[in-house]
Amino acid sequence: MAYPVNVRLLCGNAIVREGLSRILMDREFRVTQFATIASALEMVEMPEEDNAPALLLIDNGMDDLDEDKLSLLKKRFSCSYLVLLSDRFDFQIMLKAFQLGALGYIVKEISCDRLVATLRLVAMGERVLPPQLADELQSRPSLADALEVERPVDAACLSDRELEILRWLIMGCPNKVISKRMEISEATVKVHVKAVLRKLRVKNRTQAAIWAANHGMRGRVTEVEPDLPVGMHIPPAAQLPPMELAAR
Repeated sequence: MAYPVNVRLLCGNAIVREGLSRILMDREFRVTQFATIASALEMVEMPEEDNAPALLLIDNGMDDLDEDKLSLLKKRFSCSYLVLLSDRFDFQIMLKAFQLGALGYIVKEISCDRLVATLRLVAMGERVLPPQLADELQSRPSLADALEVERPVDAACLSDRELEILRWLIMGCPNKVISKRMEISEATVKVHVKAVLRKLRVKNRTQAAIWAANHGMRGRVTEVEPDLPVGMHIPPAAQLPPMELAAR
């Protein structure tokens, strides 16, 4: 049986709200629905008796959702991980969501199984971005300016192992997945990730992925599945995107 996750679902569309609730409840999530931002703000979050992780899942299609309201919701549900749902990929909205403390940005074209697996990763404290980000990075050469890095890949002096790690970072793989795919320990992965960030002179995994994409590197082409704790019978999510956090 899957471990329980409490979900506060904020969605103004009744059909979408009900559909998402049924999908999640069928997979052992506990869902509380909110049709308006006002009704959600009126609720004071209480700690769960069983200490189960909690998510605040917000539909970005809410008419009155703006930066201020999103910030208020994040403060009101301070014990919940924030996840934003979007009808389409929007790079700027995604950046703003993560600046406000979101741990997940999900485009609704995702399959049910991948949605569930992604939410469970967020419930474990992982930061998850959409796979559409990889395509966006390839089409935005100007993003290199944001990193203030002008050196070619060779000048970074990365070892072969570190280059391999960087290719997995482009695909957004967490350390657990990299460890499994490369058949090395997770502790070794952490050491290599820290070395990559130091040599590229970037602060986190997302910046490393942007640096690599803008210097002609591509991620691994094989489909990547996240590792979940033993005993969790959760469908896999493919090609999870880069994580904002620095090496763990």
